[in-house]
Amino acid sequence: MDRRSVLLAAAPMALTYGPAPIQAATPRAQVEALLRTELIEQGVPAVQYAVTRGGRIVLQGAMGQADVRYRAPATTESLFPIYSCTKGFTGVALMQLVQAGKLDLSAPVSRYLDDLPEAWRPITLRQLASHSSGLPNIIRNDTGRLIANDEASTWKAVRAMPLAFPPGDRFAYCQTNPALLGQIFEKLTGLPATRFIAEGQFKPAGMTRTSFGDSLDVTPGKVTSYNRRFVDPMGPGEMRHVYSELPEGRRTATGMVATAGDVGRWLIALQAGRLLDAESRKALWTPYVFNNGKTGDWAVSWMANTRPVHRSTGMTGGSACAFTLYPEDDVGVVVLTNLGSAYPEDLIDQIAALYIPGMRLNGVAALRSRLTGKDYATAPEIAAALKREDPNFRLGEGELNDWGYRLLRSGRPRQAVELFKLNATLNPESGNAFDSLGEGYAVIGDKPRAVENYRRSLALDPANEGAARYLKAQGAQ
Repeated sequence: MDRRSVLLAAAPMALTYGPAPIQAATPRAQVEALLRTELIEQGVPAVQYAVTRGGRIVLQGAMGQADVRYRAPATTESLFPIYSCTKGFTGVALMQLVQAGKLDLSAPVSRYLDDLPEAWRPITLRQLASHSSGLPNIIRNDTGRLIANDEASTWKAVRAMPLAFPPGDRFAYCQTNPALLGQIFEKLTGLPATRFIAEGQFKPAGMTRTSFGDSLDVTPGKVTSYNRRFVDPMGPGEMRHVYSELPEGRRTATGMVATAGDVGRWLIALQAGRLLDAESRKALWTPYVFNNGKTGDWAVSWMANTRPVHRSTGMTGGSACAFTLYPEDDVGVVVLTNLGSAYPEDLIDQIAALYIPGMRLNGVAALRSRLTGKDYATAPEIAAALKREDPNFRLGEGELNDWGYRLLRSGRPRQAVELFKLNATLNPESGNAFDSLGEGYAVIGDKPRAVENYRRSLALDPANEGAARYLKAQGAQ
């Protein structure tokens, strides 16, 4: 069963101790080899990257094609849409207003916006920023488009919908949240939200190439963005252009175009206190605590990792881009691509470990590093070796499951099945692990094994409606 969300796509950020990566060539050479092997050679047209350390950019580069049709090379000056990584900037903008005494994270949204539905009024700014508001989504999950024909009709429709859950109960990724934050920015500053963000962050950070835009804008130097459509899940997939129209009201959620170097300069400015003071940065990266007392993985429009060493925080966007900051280590990593199933966030810990002394990989990050260039059928053997080397080595069920689904949806289903097999072996009482393995086998056309594992999943979890539907469709209840 796919637990994916933009949050879970970043699960590998939760890994930082255990067997150290093999040190061979220079860090630059290792980063370039990793990106070429795991991205370019897997069909990602272009990759642009930057690493910051100690207040400066220590690595910057690009490889591949900015436009496949014209074979235009990507350079360090190429502009990439960064999709939901834009939300990280929205979080900083929110904290700038908090720092200025104009907003209170704990205050209800009704303090700042008028004429809200009654159920929306007690929702706090912190709940908006941590996606724990329970608000209905202005975006259709299946298409990524507004739920109605235009912004006005969309807001009218969404205001009539019930909350998905009581505010603060749980996480649900929802584009309504940053849209409302943008409305608050505009009301308080008298500026369009995009201009407020640009003037408050782009300029102070020296981001000379960054702007907001969509497919309707003519942006010199912008790469062509692609997705893959897998008519045959076992095939290479068909490359398709990505077309997006982003009205002003959505651009606090997505819509920035930038270079990795510019995002790196922004991370440096943030760390140096030029955008927020230390207290505000701490609040920016502090995870939200749900009503039941459990700590979530989202802070103020940033994803936060509370691991005991080498804490990290950052954002992902469109399954194509990611940035991560390691605040205590003063290191940042930015990887941008122009393919919507690249998942560069999977590689960031490996890159960071080359620049952070003593940082060791654990869990999925360590396994992925050892599997690079190898047959994924060897995953159990490699996992066992990692455990022998370090008794603290552990593969989390959720993060292993999420990695498998990223492979399943990016044209690598046989590799996904190997990971699902390992997960089921490690978690023999998990209905979800066997459900995922059943789905993997179904995708590669192995119906007998799909039926076998869906049956096992249903036995462990009788409430699994998806498994029951599959078995009924195959006449195998």
